[in-house]
Amino acid sequence: MSITLRAQVAIIGAGPSGLLLGQLLHKAGIDAVILERQSGEYVLGRIRAGVLEQVTVDLLDEAGVGARMHKEGLVHDGFELLVEGKRHRIDLHALTGGRKVMVYGQTELTRDLMEARAELGLRTFYEAADVAVHDFDGRKPYVTWKQGGVEHRLDCDFIAGCDGFHGVCRASVPRDALREYEKVYPFGWLGLLSDTPPVNHELIYANTDRGFALCSMRSMMRSRYYLQVPLTDKIEQWSDEAFWAELRNRLDDEAREQLVTGPSIEKSIAPLRSFVTEPLRFGRLFLAGDAGHIVPPTGAKGLNLAATDVKYLSDALVEYYAETSEAGIDAYSARCLRRIWRAERFSWWFTTLMHQFPDEGAIAGKFQIAELDYLLNSEHGRRTIAENYVGLPLDFGD
Repeated sequence: MSITLRAQVAIIGAGPSGLLLGQLLHKAGIDAVILERQSGEYVLGRIRAGVLEQVTVDLLDEAGVGARMHKEGLVHDGFELLVEGKRHRIDLHALTGGRKVMVYGQTELTRDLMEARAELGLRTFYEAADVAVHDFDGRKPYVTWKQGGVEHRLDCDFIAGCDGFHGVCRASVPRDALREYEKVYPFGWLGLLSDTPPVNHELIYANTDRGFALCSMRSMMRSRYYLQVPLTDKIEQWSDEAFWAELRNRLDDEAREQLVTGPSIEKSIAPLRSFVTEPLRFGRLFLAGDAGHIVPPTGAKGLNLAATDVKYLSDALVEYYAETSEAGIDAYSARCLRRIWRAERFSWWFTTLMHQFPDEGAIAGKFQIAELDYLLNSEHGRRTIAENYVGLPLDFGD
């Protein structure tokens, strides 16, 4: 038995990028089907980013899913850098002409998008097995998958690969048709999520002799903390007590006094890498988000880059159907990549500035402190950090 379906756009992946694309296309009257190999519960269980640029906030409003974000999200005017035991505030609002960021967990954002799609009754297939993309180099691409023992086929005009770094879409492109750039960092982030009030009302990024630390949050009663650890470390080596003790060692006196500890509700180690695929378009297949690029989380760019990819792609598809013009889809890859490389550069730079690199010797730490001393004591230096952190405008490079 087999079932054949039809849609204008097939979206592979029901993470935030795929769901946001589906919502934007629906608003424009374009029929899109979303396929996801995992269950909805699994997707919601992923603990990821929590800092949204203004561009991403605006896109969620455009998609009609911003109400809970504005009610529960935390608007931040700045953040702090902890260097040699002293905190320095980066005033985003003052340094960027009034721009800010929003702290709102990716899990909550994904939930809002999933619920909106379900309420609209839009077609979404979770637990789709053996997803494969076909004939995307021609005029009639299609997608196949299995579900409940039944073969499915979806005929479409375009395929959007929003299925992440390990997804099927990029893997289906002939190797000689793409070029991949990658840097793997010699450490990971050990993250702990706890139902405790955050140590500070704004994020703290810490450069210490013991390694990097980040104090973040998801709400005023849920905190997210990270420690730089060797890639050889295993999560079993880190009890909650060991994590809290090491975090205290990397904080200043005031933060140590303010720190409230508690049992972890999630704990994991994530490796860090910079990765970009070029191009992002292959005939009628487009890559968006982690399918096309990965950034170290230091600069809070991953989710935001995915959102702007989706905006560029949705605009291009709307133009195609409204005006029978391929100008937008022809420009998609180049337009995305210019913004991507700027964000990749900032994330790489901020990562190298704030982490310890033991193999580079003691001189590397001295170079870091000297550069931070210059940046933090220069208005232009602080503005460079602030402008990159809040994100480039959507029309950058146009």
